[in-house]
Amino acid sequence: MSGGTLRLTRRDLGRLALGGAAVAAGLPLPAFAQAPAAGPLTGQPRGERTGFAVFGPVKYAPDFAHFDYADPAAPKGGRFVFQPPSRIYNQNFNTFDTLNSYVLRGNGAFGMALTFATLMAPSSDEIGSAYAYAARSVEFPEDGRSMLFRLDPAARFHDGTPIRPADVVFSLTTLRDHGHENLASQLREIESVEAAGDDGISIRLVPGASRSIPLTIAASCPIFSAAWWEGRDFGASLSEPPLGSGPYKVARFSFGSFVELERVADFWAAEKPAHRGRWNFDRVRYDYYRDRIAAFESFKAGATTYREEFTSRLWALDYNFPAIAAGRVKKEEVPDGSASGGQCWNLNTRRPKFGDPRVREAIGLLFDFEWTNANLMYGSYKRSSSFYENTELEARGMPSPAELALLEPWRGQVPEAAFGEPYVAPASDGTGRDRALARRALDLFREAGCRLENNRMLLPDGQRLAIEFLDDDNTFEPHHKGFVDNLRRLGIDAGYRVVDASQYTDRTRSFDFDVTVSRYSLPLYPDGFMRNVFGTRSAAAPGSYNLAGVGGPAVDALVEAIVAATTPEAFQAANRALDRVLRASHAYVFQWYKGTNWLAAWDMYAQPAQKPLYDVGALDTWWFDRQKAEAIGMAG
Repeated sequence: MSGGTLRLTRRDLGRLALGGAAVAAGLPLPAFAQAPAAGPLTGQPRGERTGFAVFGPVKYAPDFAHFDYADPAAPKGGRFVFQPPSRIYNQNFNTFDTLNSYVLRGNGAFGMALTFATLMAPSSDEIGSAYAYAARSVEFPEDGRSMLFRLDPAARFHDGTPIRPADVVFSLTTLRDHGHENLASQLREIESVEAAGDDGISIRLVPGASRSIPLTIAASCPIFSAAWWEGRDFGASLSEPPLGSGPYKVARFSFGSFVELERVADFWAAEKPAHRGRWNFDRVRYDYYRDRIAAFESFKAGATTYREEFTSRLWALDYNFPAIAAGRVKKEEVPDGSASGGQCWNLNTRRPKFGDPRVREAIGLLFDFEWTNANLMYGSYKRSSSFYENTELEARGMPSPAELALLEPWRGQVPEAAFGEPYVAPASDGTGRDRALARRALDLFREAGCRLENNRMLLPDGQRLAIEFLDDDNTFEPHHKGFVDNLRRLGIDAGYRVVDASQYTDRTRSFDFDVTVSRYSLPLYPDGFMRNVFGTRSAAAPGSYNLAGVGGPAVDALVEAIVAATTPEAFQAANRALDRVLRASHAYVFQWYKGTNWLAAWDMYAQPAQKPLYDVGALDTWWFDRQKAEAIGMAG
């Protein structure tokens, strides 16, 4: 979270949703292949390649030595200890009770993606590309719907057994058929996957598959050992570390307390170009704290050694402890090249009381961002209005002719506001109880058939409007309080409820809530992934990212227009049209964003001169500096 806000840590989730948005930090839209209806891979160069990009050429030549943001001379050793982010989308990381992070059941341990290889490795300084990892090469036959991966003969699991095509087939089919919905829904775009000889995996996509699905398959899906999983229930809770093949393996763990990974000394891919100079720490440990203050005190004491700060009050006031003054802890603010995403309160539109967009708009008017930013977040943030915040895909001004062509078929089925200027929440007077906005909200409630009687806001059916804000961490309570107080002043029975992490996970996965907070960082190229966040199918799928339950024919059609776009202009128009409809729906009360990352670490690390554009890079590119650690007494 930022200022008590949620943030996506992209690297460590195994990139279930890859990266930021297509035009983060002012970068141009990716070049599109002019693809006919044959398939999303039409136009890809022929022949075996060690790397590929969804659109356009890859940055690195076939003989590249290492990623520019990695230092091949980085020494190995030391430890890296930090706290997982509290929540990513609706996945809770305040605790864990299973070592399988790829199923809906339970709270999966953070960091398990580091224990598995993938077919190819993504780059963090370009958009939509991947390079040889467990697969030494990839080919794209001319039909535009097929991929052929060839395995590296050196690829091995941690027990020394080779990775075989059967393991990849097992992994992809298991994740598609039994995995977490947010990955399974993407893998349903696979029509068939089968072994091709001793080292090949042939994958065919369904007609109309999204252009980014090859990248999801290649760089997001862990490779499991079919032999290890034989006789085990993939969907059950897992209390033993699964056999992996990545740079780390589980050394120790205690459910709900910590997971400690150890570097695999003879990691078979350590000298592959995509990994050279990376994964330098001997030990990576995730310590779990249900209380944020306790987590911060742990960092101050040196029990955790690295921290990405998401709470503006702490950053503004509390980074003045003795270790900071003595120079033993360093802090820095670094640019965030990824899309800012959309952090918001999700109004659960599955519930009839939130069925009228005028009711939802009225609720949103009672959140006073200006007061919250000035009094709780030290003026550190800007108001969000869109899931595409700070990218070229964000809707601006009146719709273009191309946007109108997509919107017109749905006139009368989507709010009329979608055909005008995109909705931006009005600024308040900063008092925390803006009377003008309250009057406007009251007018909207009345237009929706609600009435205020005896200081009780009644819905058209005569029931009192009650709203429960659900959370699993009371750190965010001050940010809710002003909002709740304003709702109560209009007779709404509003309250803020904190539950334990397991209950929060169960309730959000089953959509058993009125309102809850999430942050959506859209992928580098947000096409097929949009089906996971918006649309009728995801709205009905337990555990999906579609917390607000947004769907319907218009949203479904616009999402499919994004997936089907074959030019940058068409892609941009489809995303902007969807942005207009989402904002006009008022299913989300957008909060805030900033374009930097706040980092702090005990002064025992070094890092490459060049940072990746789309990631912080601390875990995979920094290294332990023994001389610095000895100087501050942290070498043990």
